[in-house]
Amino acid sequence: MAQGDSTSFVDRDLQGARFRSSTLAGAVMRGVDVRGLDIDAPWLTDGPLVVNSVDVVPLVEAELNRRFPGRELRHAPDPEGLRTAWAKLEHAWAAVVERAVAMPEGAVDVSVDGEWSFAQTLRHLAFATDAWLGKAILRRPQPFHPLGQPHAEYETDGFDMSVFATAQPSFAEVLELRAGRQAMVRDFLRDVTPELLAEPRPTAWSPEHEEPVRHCLYVIFDEEWEHLRYAVRDLDAQA
Repeated sequence: MAQGDSTSFVDRDLQGARFRSSTLAGAVMRGVDVRGLDIDAPWLTDGPLVVNSVDVVPLVEAELNRRFPGRELRHAPDPEGLRTAWAKLEHAWAAVVERAVAMPEGAVDVSVDGEWSFAQTLRHLAFATDAWLGKAILRRPQPFHPLGQPHAEYETDGFDMSVFATAQPSFAEVLELRAGRQAMVRDFLRDVTPELLAEPRPTAWSPEHEEPVRHCLYVIFDEEWEHLRYAVRDLDAQA
């Protein structure tokens, strides 16, 4: 089916069907059996998602904030709020890393259901920090650490993947990289001012498009909380 085409499924059995990196925006389901339906949508806040005439996005957001204390601060508008939000994030991640380290040997390298392993997730967060803090905000000419983990599709978008190491690093190396990038954000937030938060920056992947520094930080916070959720989900699957 071509992108943008409309298709109707009537009296069809889609049990066990899997949709990955796809869009179902605007899809309409009527009289459907959705028992066991599992939806993972990082952009759910852009909603609405309507179930039986109820927009469930606020309910999902409230539950995620309950499960992950501090998540509600991820879009704090001022420097002090962002510093508090980052401290909450670091605390939450420290507990999850401690849990992962305590699991049987090799657990941090296990891919659950085709997703990134725990170690790869930490490497991706380092990459996200390099992209949105090192590149977009600080405008470093060579922002990326070779152990970062970009999305594979970046290669098809002309991104220079040769920057990144092909050999799998040890988990100790991953933890060292992760700690360094967390400190990088912490140090930036320590001295950030309202004026700096409002300054425009070319975005990480569309230099012709500018957003305030605050927006770039929000991307980092969103990445951190979403991948924390993924990490907990996949560690639970291994338990």
